Amino acid sequence: MLNITGMASVEIQWMSTGEAARRLGVTVRTLYRLIDEGELPAYKFGRVIRLQQNEVDDFISQSRIEPGKLQHLYPDARRELSEAEHSLG
Repeated sequence: MLNITGMASVEIQWMSTGEAARRLGVTVRTLYRLIDEGELPAYKFGRVIRLQQNEVDDFISQSRIEPGKLQHLYPDARRELSEAEHSLG
C-alpha cells in the first residue's frame, strides 16, 4: 500500500501490555518499569496502553548480550578455574 507521498505504508501491529510482557518473558510490572524508564516506547489511548510489535522486537534485538560481557557476574568461578588449573599443572 502506498500513501500520498509515494512511500510504502505499513500497518502497525499493536500489542497489549500482557502480550508484550509475555513476548519479553517478563512480568507486566517489569514491562511498566521498562516503559517508565524510557527503555521501551509505549502509547496510551484513553486508559489503554499499547506497544508497537516492531518496537518490542527492536528492544529484544538491542538487548542481545555480546560474548564476554558477563564476566563481572562470575569472577569467583574464573578464579577457581584458574587456581584448579594451576594446581594440576
